[in-house]
Amino acid sequence: MSFIEEIKERAKKNIKTIVLPESMDIRVLKAASICQKENIAKIILIGKEDEINTLSSKENIDLNNIEIINPFTSNLTNKLINDLYELRKEKGLTIEEAQKLLLEDYMYYACMLVHNNLADGAVSGACHSTANTLRPALQIIKTEPNCELVSAFFLMIVPNCEYGYNGTFIFSDAGLEQNPTPDRLAAIAASSAKSFKLLTGAEPITAMLSHSTMGSAKHSDVDKVVEATKIAKEKYPEYLIDGELQLDAAIVPEVAQMKAPNSKVAGHANVLIFPDLDAGNIGYKLVERLAKAESYGPITQGIKKPVNDLSRGCSVDDIVGVVAITSIQAQK
Repeated sequence: MSFIEEIKERAKKNIKTIVLPESMDIRVLKAASICQKENIAKIILIGKEDEINTLSSKENIDLNNIEIINPFTSNLTNKLINDLYELRKEKGLTIEEAQKLLLEDYMYYACMLVHNNLADGAVSGACHSTANTLRPALQIIKTEPNCELVSAFFLMIVPNCEYGYNGTFIFSDAGLEQNPTPDRLAAIAASSAKSFKLLTGAEPITAMLSHSTMGSAKHSDVDKVVEATKIAKEKYPEYLIDGELQLDAAIVPEVAQMKAPNSKVAGHANVLIFPDLDAGNIGYKLVERLAKAESYGPITQGIKKPVNDLSRGCSVDDIVGVVAITSIQAQK
């Protein structure tokens, strides 16, 4: 059984309700049908019933037993408008603006359902930007207690790979935090280690990546990673974190023996922390395309309740996988 199939099986044991607001996307409708049929999650679609049914009928997609909430006709809408207004009125939101957001931006509606415990999580991004997906989540659901920031990772599953956890890695931050300070980079490392443990059950072994290994190069970019590693070790001693490490020193035991022989992380890393978003995003796409890896994400961490993004190039299987991961996050 593949790793993502194991995630699906775990999701089935404690079924959660996940909202998919992008009902105008055929991939989302196909994924919703699969999730419902396979009991991976209970799905809620947001949109107008006639439009959804017309689109699904054209593609012969079975949406039986899937709940569809039409914001224009639902009995929930007035309450959600008032609740959103109360949440955001101190930020200057008017009741008219709250109504406009919920009727025109279904991701706001989805997040209000999650906020009001009418759903356990939400997945979006198939046809919307990361900002459009995560802005409502940060405004409505907000950051988890005692978490310094919200960040995003990709769960990477590399076929026929001897490295990481049987070819499974977390790449972070590869979706949200542009150029983290040392403090924020350390917090990303801790959140990513926690996420790896939740999803795999295995010990996270976290490498702080750089173009330098243990002082082999001198640059302010290297200094940032060195400082982040120091902070992470002091603030999060429960996790095995080390750096700065080049990628080969982080995952290849033979290279680690030469470059970082005293590191418990070098040669064994399964959580890879990139120094900035450029490196993380380029890294995950390289591995996805050249190594034919499965990639799921961006998966957010640090939000009170799970709200996850999708790549706009995602497949139906990608969406199903992210729904399953979101369900696991909700189970905790």
